[in-house]
Amino acid sequence: MKDLLSKTILKWSETLHKECLPHISIDCVVFGFHNNSLKILLLELIRENTWSLPGGYIKKVENMDDAAHRILQERTGVRDIFLNQFKTFGKFHRSEGFFKEFDDSFWLKQRFISVGYYALIDYTSVTVRNDEFSHSSKWIDVSKTPTLMMDHNQIFQEALAQLRRDLNYKPIGLNLLPEKFTMPELQKLYEAILGKKLNRGNFFRKMKRYGILTKLEETRKGGAHKAPDLYCFNLEVYNKALENGLQENW
Repeated sequence: MKDLLSKTILKWSETLHKECLPHISIDCVVFGFHNNSLKILLLELIRENTWSLPGGYIKKVENMDDAAHRILQERTGVRDIFLNQFKTFGKFHRSEGFFKEFDDSFWLKQRFISVGYYALIDYTSVTVRNDEFSHSSKWIDVSKTPTLMMDHNQIFQEALAQLRRDLNYKPIGLNLLPEKFTMPELQKLYEAILGKKLNRGNFFRKMKRYGILTKLEETRKGGAHKAPDLYCFNLEVYNKALENGLQENW
């Protein structure tokens, strides 16, 4: 007897098959930063104890990157999303177990290749939207990720590894921090991504060398200690660094 999720999949399968490319999908690892913690957005599917990355299918008249943006916009309500395609996953039988209740001829049970993207989103801007396949969506600390469906744990781990590698030559933070932030807050973000502590002085000097920050004539009010200076990203320099790289290592 098929469970509720299987019945829902069966209900939508004919429409998806008509509108979307067969045998290829998109899975997104959505990173957010909150309370000095790096988090990912996970879906709790309408099957008991089943967790998933946000994802979907590519329409037959749609570019792949456009599909990834659409899928995440529908899920989060956010239009301005930083997306990076990082790897393709195509292990044999990667999806068969999830669709075990279906006949082997069922198109979703057959071999599927998934294109992995990671996304960087301002945590505070997200309004999570559930659909017929999921009854809740949650931000979960990257160190507390539960067991996910199919090979989604592998996709998450690969995305985190790629994000850490990208810190060596790309600026990070524009999509994860508020418009104005302190240097300690930026350092906490880097430490959360890297999973290690960084020397305060070295971090400050390296950020100054990059030239991607603009010091504001403002300080963060409140607290018993001296109010720290506020910074914002210099968008012109930041975008050039995204394109050309930073040529530094952490």
